[in-house]
Amino acid sequence: MDANRRQGGIQQLLSAEQESQQIVNAARSAKSARLRQAKEEAEREIAEYRAHMEADFQRKVAESSGDSGANVKRLEQETSTKIEQLNQQAASISPEVVQMLLRHVTTVSN
Repeated sequence: MDANRRQGGIQQLLSAEQESQQIVNAARSAKSARLRQAKEEAEREIAEYRAHMEADFQRKVAESSGDSGANVKRLEQETSTKIEQLNQQAASISPEVVQMLLRHVTTVSN
């Protein structure tokens, strides 16, 4: 009888081990499925965010390029005005500079 009880106990242990292995395998499968689902959701959210940011970028590029022609004209006008001012300033002090240079060149020091 003792041998039958031991044999029955061993069978119970083997059965419990198989059952626990099935539970562990099911838990691993469920975990893998959840991880796969989370990864897919994250990739979908990333794609949506990237599309949103790209649309924002394209909109800003379109807005700034529309002003580009006006900005170029404004900068060209400002530049030509500044060049004209510098030419006038140079013309007004040019005779003085020439006189100063001539004085220094023609003055002989001992």
